[in-house]
Amino acid sequence: MKNTFLLLPFVLFGCVRNSPITAQATNDTRLKLIEAEYKVKESDVAETLKYLTSDELEGRETGTKGMVKAADYLEQFFKDNNVKSYFSTYRDTLSNFKDPAFNIVGFVEGNDPVLKNEFVIISGHYDHIGIDKKGVNGDFINNGANDDASGTTAVAEIAKYFISVKNNKRSILFVFFAGEEKGLLGSKHLAKKLKAQNFNLYAQFNIEMIGVPMKRDYLAYITGFDKSNMAGKINEYTGKNTIGFLPKEAEYQLFYRSDNYSFYNVFKVPCQSVSTFDFENFEFYHHVSDEFKAMDLPHMTSFIQELLPAVTQMANTPTHEIHMN
Repeated sequence: MKNTFLLLPFVLFGCVRNSPITAQATNDTRLKLIEAEYKVKESDVAETLKYLTSDELEGRETGTKGMVKAADYLEQFFKDNNVKSYFSTYRDTLSNFKDPAFNIVGFVEGNDPVLKNEFVIISGHYDHIGIDKKGVNGDFINNGANDDASGTTAVAEIAKYFISVKNNKRSILFVFFAGEEKGLLGSKHLAKKLKAQNFNLYAQFNIEMIGVPMKRDYLAYITGFDKSNMAGKINEYTGKNTIGFLPKEAEYQLFYRSDNYSFYNVFKVPCQSVSTFDFENFEFYHHVSDEFKAMDLPHMTSFIQELLPAVTQMANTPTHEIHMN
């Protein structure tokens, strides 16, 4: 990042008397400049997505060697990018699954002495459904590119962004869940564990199936659209029509079908999933053809880029602007 971008807000506002309004304006300007300067790289998106969807991982079913290899990769990603572990290790072992399985949990502490005690969770599930017994045309591996290596990759890139810019006042947990395909087990386990520790959750932003674009006048939808004002605030933060209402989401009650629900059920705060899979743009849900080559990398990269102003504001607003309806 160029130093001129960091210094500009202070040049612009240095002669103005310090006040809460002026300070907030200065901070908003600084954040916008940081967001504009930071660029998500398509090559980085491709690198993570390609490994998570490789045949070597055999579909990442929870409790299998393939899942462990995926966990190893994600843990190393956090280490390489200086994302700290929240617990004593990155591995949060599931208490509700018979075989060894674990969430991978990273932590970026907030830089505000008060707001750092509040948390935003940015999450996605890294497990999938493993080996298909029947197979299709000799392919037996459910690689799970859209579901949900795409979301996992987005979480990884957002974690890298926050480590790079160090602009979050609230603390952030970056969570890769296991056990989602087994009944939201990883998120159920972690929500219960954090609640017992008096974890102060402001909001959860879960990323689920963003590998292909929709042909609509908005870029994505969130589950439980009318349960909070999250959609409207995201659009305000991005300055675009980023989030819209998808009728199929309400019809299929998707709010209850991903890892956001585990946290909403325990904390009763805004916990929602964002997706660009609309049941019309991808025919390989839980199918062996859900592979790396079917993903739209330019779409994924630009979508992650567009999310940055939204997650930045979630982590920085002085009050709880996102709230339940």
